[in-house]
Amino acid sequence: MRTLFNKVLVDIAKKDKRIWMILADIGYGEIEPFRDAFPDRWFNCGVAEQNMTGVACGVAMEGNIAITYSIANFPTLRCLEQIRNDVCYHNANVKIVIIGGGLAYGPLGVSHQATEDIAIMRALPNMVVFCPCDFAEAEAGVHAMIAHNGPFYYRCGYKKEPPVHAGKIALKLGKAIQVRDGADATIFFTGTIGNQVLPAADALAKRGIRCRIVSLHTVKPIDRKAIVKAARETGAIVTVEEHQLQGGMGSAVAEVLCDEGAMPKKFLRIGLPDLYVSKVGTHEWLLNEYGLSTPKITASIRKLLQ
Repeated sequence: MRTLFNKVLVDIAKKDKRIWMILADIGYGEIEPFRDAFPDRWFNCGVAEQNMTGVACGVAMEGNIAITYSIANFPTLRCLEQIRNDVCYHNANVKIVIIGGGLAYGPLGVSHQATEDIAIMRALPNMVVFCPCDFAEAEAGVHAMIAHNGPFYYRCGYKKEPPVHAGKIALKLGKAIQVRDGADATIFFTGTIGNQVLPAADALAKRGIRCRIVSLHTVKPIDRKAIVKAARETGAIVTVEEHQLQGGMGSAVAEVLCDEGAMPKKFLRIGLPDLYVSKVGTHEWLLNEYGLSTPKITASIRKLLQ
């Protein structure tokens, strides 16, 4: 997904001279095409993410679109004060792009895992929070990100994530995409965990459990109508995210349900519990260890609906 992101960005930047990339000594192997094509619109600030964010804000305040780009936590948690006080407070046109949300960098440990980022970013005023699940959403999301005027958080996948959507999609920020319909439960997901959710729904269907599958690619602003509609039309609401349960997409869905008085018959959030991921292993292994693999998601939903 990161390769696709950079390719699409270069294509857009050829037509839009406002686009700049501000980096913190990261991205080699992916960002060279942008650097080579637009050497005057590319800055490497070194291993200094706080400075990177400040520079990006300055570039944006001059009428440009500034993109910061790095691994997981580094362009967010290391420079949260600058994102809050510089970017969001001034509603600056800065796009914060992370590579490898959730547990994608599993073998590198908790320092490289983005498991609190959705909660933190969605708490910031003016910030859009976008988590594409596959190449279709990722490509459409780059165009939506550039078209949006203001702070934008783009939680990009790491490698060749399997497709969730069968073909072209019509993506609109704040508008969920229904992947399939069903009446027994609605499964809301955000980001690349969707490639675990879809086969889980297939496994449930073999047992006669028909699930509506909905991609909440935009966690903020969230699609309130889709959430309320699902609560009133299906037997249960399940949220799945590669993120801690506190403050994440599941919490956002629960807030909508409470605000709107749309109480589902049953409700379950699937995500990481209140802990640091201390185990070390591949991405796939960690997903299974922490209940986010297809078999574990299937089992959790079956238990809920029994």
